[in-house]
Amino acid sequence: MAGRYDDLAGKTVFISGGATGIGSDLVIAFHGQGARVVFCDIDAAEGEALAARLAAAPGEAPVFVKADVTDDAALVAAIARAEAWGGLDILVNNAANDLRKPIADSDAEQWRRLVDVNLRHQYVAGREAARLMTPRKAGVIINFGSVAPEVTVENLSIYNMCKAGVRGLTRSFATDLGKHGIRVVSILPGAVLTPKQRTLWFPDQPAIDAMVAQQMLPIELNGGHIAAMALFLASDAASGCTGQNYIVDAGLI
Repeated sequence: MAGRYDDLAGKTVFISGGATGIGSDLVIAFHGQGARVVFCDIDAAEGEALAARLAAAPGEAPVFVKADVTDDAALVAAIARAEAWGGLDILVNNAANDLRKPIADSDAEQWRRLVDVNLRHQYVAGREAARLMTPRKAGVIINFGSVAPEVTVENLSIYNMCKAGVRGLTRSFATDLGKHGIRVVSILPGAVLTPKQRTLWFPDQPAIDAMVAQQMLPIELNGGHIAAMALFLASDAASGCTGQNYIVDAGLI
């Protein structure tokens, strides 16, 4: 599905939330381009298994770091692993939690936790990446938003607030960092049928068909569609792209 971007070979990439779902597809895609991949996740078993599987494939073995992105020190330390591997070239802020909760049932602690994983970690990681990339006058930061704020899915108020905020974060970082040669963009996925989404919300083919029927393209979106966009945006082919949101939703909105 993804094209070949020769300039990504040898680049160092850090991906948050890379053990499962869209994250694992991102890790696989960048590794397949010959990039040096460091990724973190709270799921050590899945992260180690993915790293081991790709270590047996051609290319440099990716590095997995168990880290909670809501822990600033742990996140910065994980990014340092990428910096030590030739210098951080590309940051992909993928980690997220789309927990659904009625407004009346949410509390302050849950609000803080969801904001930390869905929005705050992208700011903290982006700030650290900017610090590392600025002296080199080059780099790409890819944030992850969502089309969810534009559609009518119930019980996603905190998640939607965060993902709407990613657009402002991306625009602001792009404005401030462009003069340093750093590009900042965001990807807004649609209804991507990851194993988690299939289990929670699309458990059978009728449910999937109902979702697909709302799209302009009658296809089942998967992580590969999102990874293909990420590769393009990280590559020199997108050298004129910054400050924008790139929607991959098969025409849902």
